[in-house]
Amino acid sequence: MPATGVPATLMVQGTTSDAGKSTLVTALCRWLRRQGVAVVPFKPQNMALNSAVTEDGGEIGRAQAVQAQAAGLAPHTDMNPVLLKPNSDTGAQVIIHGRAISSMEAAAYHDYKQVAMDAVLASHRRLSAAYSVVMVEGAGSPAEINLRAGDIANMGFAEAVDCPVILIADIDKGGVFAHLVGTLALLSESEQARIRGFVINRFRGDIALLQPGLDWLERRTGKPVLGVLPYLMDFHLEAEDAIDTRQAAKSGESIRVAVPVLPRISNHTDFDPLRLHPQVELLFVGPGQAIPPADLIILPGSKSVRADLAFLRGQGWSAAIQKHLRYGGKLLGICGGLQMLGQAIDDPSGLEGPPGSSAGLGLLEFSTVLEPEKQLRNVQGRLRLEDAPVSGYEIHAGVSRGAGLNGAVRLDDGRSDGAISADGQVLGTYLHGLFESGAACSALLRWAGLREVQTVDYQALRERDIERLADLVEEHLDTHKLRELCGLA
Repeated sequence: MPATGVPATLMVQGTTSDAGKSTLVTALCRWLRRQGVAVVPFKPQNMALNSAVTEDGGEIGRAQAVQAQAAGLAPHTDMNPVLLKPNSDTGAQVIIHGRAISSMEAAAYHDYKQVAMDAVLASHRRLSAAYSVVMVEGAGSPAEINLRAGDIANMGFAEAVDCPVILIADIDKGGVFAHLVGTLALLSESEQARIRGFVINRFRGDIALLQPGLDWLERRTGKPVLGVLPYLMDFHLEAEDAIDTRQAAKSGESIRVAVPVLPRISNHTDFDPLRLHPQVELLFVGPGQAIPPADLIILPGSKSVRADLAFLRGQGWSAAIQKHLRYGGKLLGICGGLQMLGQAIDDPSGLEGPPGSSAGLGLLEFSTVLEPEKQLRNVQGRLRLEDAPVSGYEIHAGVSRGAGLNGAVRLDDGRSDGAISADGQVLGTYLHGLFESGAACSALLRWAGLREVQTVDYQALRERDIERLADLVEEHLDTHKLRELCGLA
């Protein structure tokens, strides 16, 4: 427990989206865990289409699942009590304590915020009672004036629980001092007082050249710079929402994998193990781009399957997929991508858009009906390919039925999942995360045409980089001040 015997809460807010909030919270969770401190990650409200299944059978943002790993914990719904999953430009599915309650337009959600805040505070109370330090991640920027009323994601939460805040900015974006000073200026006096220090992220070069700016910033604001984190090369941490297109260096024999980027693509972190694999050239194909010649095309998960399938057809990608199969290429569908492979997708209740039905690609003999009760499971099993062990998670509203569901995966709970075509060219599964299992990833790459596969331990890569982050805290941040902010000094 902290020296005071009272649980502490510390919040990290950012000047912009992608400033480094998730990264710093992950780093601080592992740094504190190394010292034997019982720390837990927390994000009051998250808006993301990348989610994880928790031990209590709900879903939270994947960033919080990674932070839980850094803290040595199993993911729990209290770590992210409010999750918004956009299903249109103006609306989102609202998930409270891991369960989808409704889809709301932005204006309706604004009116719902007090209910959401009650859920946030209830989760925070439970975590504060069980852990010494609650390490909180904000969302976007606290200076987004149009979102200040009823805020539960940034200063609205910090004020409600009376916690200190660290403000982080990304110098790699440019204008770092303007970001920090401008953000501070747009806060109220009480909110400004909550900012106990700044962290500058992703700095490259000689720190001596930055020092005059740091000195000016401290004089101008009266607040300390807690440290400058360097730009890390060869670093991977699962993205909260934006697609990471960086590739690991490729060597020797390799294959090309193409992923069409759908408007509501979900859980694209499925492809991180491929992006980091030394023998996989991973290509994300965006709007207006043609699907290039590839060994494997993967249809990803989707939050709005019927709308994304219509988009896929509108881009001419369905014709490209048919040509790909005629030339012997392999096709894999994951979750929503699996549903697209079937004969029809029915949404009678309008769960993902206007009620209706859409014809699927017709490559496998089954149909899918979207039902209100979402399927949320962490699962283990074996691929039919090479009987390779696999683990993953299911997050889907669709229930698929039909003779073609011959089981691409045999699950340990006695169920079978997905399908594989008679000619072996088309495979579909509801399992997210299947490439994180080394044996399953290797089996799928051999199926796609790679003869000699190098086995990559994705879990070890993630653990390595979490440790690197904790090292940076020790080397580059004011750890005495951090311990004080955590109630430990």
